[in-house]
Amino acid sequence: MGMRTGRDDEDDLDESHEINVTPFIDVMLVLLIVFMIAAPLATVDTDVDLPESNAAAHPRDAQALFLSLAPDRSLQLDETPVAPEQLAAALDAASGGDRERRVFLRADRAIDYGSVMAVMNRLRDAGYRHVALVGLEAAPAP
Repeated sequence: MGMRTGRDDEDDLDESHEINVTPFIDVMLVLLIVFMIAAPLATVDTDVDLPESNAAAHPRDAQALFLSLAPDRSLQLDETPVAPEQLAAALDAASGGDRERRVFLRADRAIDYGSVMAVMNRLRDAGYRHVALVGLEAAPAP
């Protein structure tokens, strides 16, 4: 009869003393994707009560500039207040002189049509002809 001692190493499995980093990499990739999706959604914090629109939503352009027209008729380029006379210079500085970049115009619903057209005229005079109006998605009709 044979007896086994604790010294027989040929049948034992080798122990691994390394950390398995695969779960950590998976978590980091998921977090990266979450932040890549969430970051563009948090770009404009100007409080504007947008009117509703039934137009289809377009994909968001990462290169776009957001111009907000507040109820007091003040202008903000992204989150920076801009005087109407300085709008062309501020747009050139923000876009690096690229007048082909799209400008998203956000106007409060309390603003009259003439004020919105005045801002659009300033944009056209500055050479920015790619202007998109921003609105809220309308609720589907019951």
